Amino acid sequence: MTFRDDVAAPALGDDEARVRVGVAGVCATDLELCRGYYPFEGVLGHEFVGRVVEAPTAPELVGHRVVGEINAPCGRCAACLAGLGNHCPERTVLGILGRSGAFAEELVLPVANLHRLPGELSRERATFVEPLAAAYQLCEQVPLRPTDRVLVVGAGRLGQLVARVLAEGGCEVSVVARHQRQRELLAEIGVSVVGDAEALPSRCFDVVVEASGSPSGFEVARAAVRPRGTIVLKSTYAGRLELDASALVVDEITLVGSRCGPFAPAIRALAGGRIDPAPLIEAVYPLERGVEALDHAGRPGALKVLITIDG
Repeated sequence: MTFRDDVAAPALGDDEARVRVGVAGVCATDLELCRGYYPFEGVLGHEFVGRVVEAPTAPELVGHRVVGEINAPCGRCAACLAGLGNHCPERTVLGILGRSGAFAEELVLPVANLHRLPGELSRERATFVEPLAAAYQLCEQVPLRPTDRVLVVGAGRLGQLVARVLAEGGCEVSVVARHQRQRELLAEIGVSVVGDAEALPSRCFDVVVEASGSPSGFEVARAAVRPRGTIVLKSTYAGRLELDASALVVDEITLVGSRCGPFAPAIRALAGGRIDPAPLIEAVYPLERGVEALDHAGRPGALKVLITIDG
C-alpha cells in the first residue's frame, strides 16, 4: 500500500460527471482489498462527499454537493435491462473494480449515480450515506416484523449502522460487541449488547446479520439462528469461508448476501436526524496521511476514519 501524488485525473466518459472530493470514509472493504480480497490496483475509496465541477450532459449539477452510488453498469446487458445494474457483468465499481476511487482529489461517475445533498446535512454525516444505504438494503431483502428477534454479529463501522437501522424499524435487536466503545455507542441508542458470543442462547434468533468481517462471525451467526431462520451476510472475506452445507439444509436456513443499497432513505434518515452517525467518527486525517488513516482504520475495534481531500 503506497501513497502517490502523481496519479492522473480520471478521464470523463459519456454521460459522466467530474466530482471534486471533499471528504471520504474508510470502509472495511478498502481494508480487505489491501489484504487481497480482490485483485484491484488503483485508487481506493468509495464513500465520499464532493462537489460537481464538470458535467457536460447535466450542467445543472455543477457546483452542487453530491454523493454517489458506486456501481456503474453498462445499461445494455440482460442484468441491466432486468433492473439489476448492480450485478451487471460489465460494471465498474468505484475504488473496487476498474474505476479510480475517492481517495484522490477527483473522481468520475455517471450522472445517473449522483444524488444531490440537502443543505442542512453536514459533509461528515453525509459521508455515511453509502454505508447506511447498505444497511437499509437488508430491510429491502428480508421482511422484518416487530416481533422478530434480530442479532447483529459485529459492532464495527457497518454493524453500528445496521443496528441503528433495525432499531429505527422497531425490531428487538441485540448486537455482539467485543470492544467497550462499541458497547457504549449501542447503549446510547438503547440497543441490547452481548459482550461474550459464547453466552448467546443457541438457535433462537429469527434473523442474524453477520457484519463482523471475520469467518468466526459466521460461526457465531450459524449457532444463533433458529431452524428456518435467516442469516444475512454483510461481510466480505479475504479468503474462503468454510461452512457445513448439510446442516444448513437440515435446518432449512436461508442465506442472503447483501451489499449496496438505496441512497434515498439513507439521505432522508441522515438529513432528518433520525440516524446520527457522528459519534462513530473516530479520527480525521488529511489525504497526505492517507496510509496512516488506513492503518488506523485497521486497528481492532476501530470505528469510522475519514480522509479530508480538500483541506
